Formats: sequence, C-alpha cells, structure tokens
Amino acid sequence: MASQNEKLNNVSDQVASLTTIEAVEPQNSTAFSLTSPATLQDKVRISIARLQEFEPPEGYYLAFSGGKDSEVILDLAKKSGVKFEAHYNVTNVDPPELVRHIKRNHPEVIFHLPAISMWQLIVKKRMPPTRIVRYCCELLKEHGGEGRFIVTGVRAQESRNRKNRQVVELCYTRNVKGKRILNPIVDWLTVDVWAYTRLNDLPICELYMKGYKRLGCQLCPYAGCKTQKREAMAYPWIKERFIKAFDKCVKKRIIDGLPTEWKTGQEMYVWWLTKPKTKAEKLKKLSESFIYD
Repeated sequence: MASQNEKLNNVSDQVASLTTIEAVEPQNSTAFSLTSPATLQDKVRISIARLQEFEPPEGYYLAFSGGKDSEVILDLAKKSGVKFEAHYNVTNVDPPELVRHIKRNHPEVIFHLPAISMWQLIVKKRMPPTRIVRYCCELLKEHGGEGRFIVTGVRAQESRNRKNRQVVELCYTRNVKGKRILNPIVDWLTVDVWAYTRLNDLPICELYMKGYKRLGCQLCPYAGCKTQKREAMAYPWIKERFIKAFDKCVKKRIIDGLPTEWKTGQEMYVWWLTKPKTKAEKLKKLSESFIYD
C-alpha cells in the first residue's frame, strides 16, 4: 500500500495552482468514499478509517471548537488511536458558557490567544465584519496548524457553502500555502451527530439546551440579524464592546478621509443589525475601503 506521503504527492500536481479549497481524492481508498446512505455504525467505522489512513508522523492538529461536531471528532480521534493534539482559537467574542465547557470537560485542549483582538481588527479594517467580508474568521478562527495535517468537524449538510466539501482537501489562502485538511465526518447528518453523542455519552455545551443551533462568535453576522439581536440581549457586555469598537471605527474613517454616513458607533451598530438587502449599497461602499493586510 502506498504511504501517506506518496498518496499526497500523487495529487500535489493536480492542486498546485489552486487558490481555494479543493478536494484530494486518491484512488483505491475506501476511506474516501462518501457513506450516505449508511448506518451510523458504518459511518463511525469509515470515519475512524479515514483518521487512521493519513495519520502523519507528528500527529494531527485537531481544530476544536467545543461544539457538537468537534466533540464527535475528538472522540473518534481518541478511539482511532491516532496521535493528535486538540487546539482552540480564542476570538474575544466567545460565549463564556462555551469556554467553561471546554475547560471543564477537555483540560487537554490547547488554547491560542489572538495576536490582535476583534475590537482592534474592526478599527484596523475600518468596517464591521459582515457576511461578505469575514476578515475576522480568517484572522481569529482559521489560523493555526500551519504545516500540519488539520482535522476538522466540517459537515456538508451544515450549509450551502459546505455542501461540496470533501474528505481530504488542500487549502491555499493568502496567508497559508497548502494547508492539508481532513474532514472525517463530512458526510454525517446532524441526526448522526446527536445519535453518536447520546450513544457515547459525550459532554455537550449547555447552550444547546437553551436553543442554540450553532456555537461560536457572538453576534456573528453570518448567523443572521435575528440571531444577532437575540445574542445581543443575552450578552449585553459583548454588544457594548462592539459599539465602542464601531465608535473608534467611525472616527478612523473620518481621520482617513473615507465617506462615513454614521456619526457614532451606535448608528453603525444599528445599521449592522439590519437585513442584508437593506444595507447592500452601503456595504458595497464599505468594501471598497477595506484594508487587506
């Protein structure tokens, strides 16, 4: 059987010029066939095989978020016997319940503090994070694991943006060249995740019990205006931090001579929580002044 490096080298030429995430599909590998429809038992077996097939000598870099999918991949990694460390990127807008959950149930997880805070980023970029310009994800959540084989809990069912994700991928970004990614549960359904969680008595963050369907950065624009407003009520101190950062952002735009239709951070915050169609034109103007470094 070909070694891990040989398999990766066989496909490296096919992806050498990629600028986005692309699938890596080695031949004659049952661990790479998508499983649906299949029983949960089949999916568990295949996911473990995926982890074992490409285990790197230095071990995996397991990207852990504390959510339900991360709980599953962490448990599968332990059951598979592969070498790995679990890592969590702190974003400054993490719900405290999630941080407590990770520290209480997974003390082995390595925490990484950001080089720059969300509040500093907003001022530097001279605009709030949006569904279109998600600079915060790249700089606060998706960094780490450079030069490592990364394991994630990404699933195709989660969103339209992830429906074409594959088991093994190479990711080329502006900051990271050729990051290797393994998505062992990419073809699992949400019902599979919850069934596995219950069958294996995995710890679950209390926020799920409060009706949250996704965990992560609070007031994330990708979650939608309705969710943002609910989270602003649940975490008023995070809302106030955003308003203060927006106030500095408005002042920065004025100092830099950029068009600014807001006078205060509160006005920018109110606009930020409006529906995307309502703010489309202003968002276009904001994007034109975006700083990429």
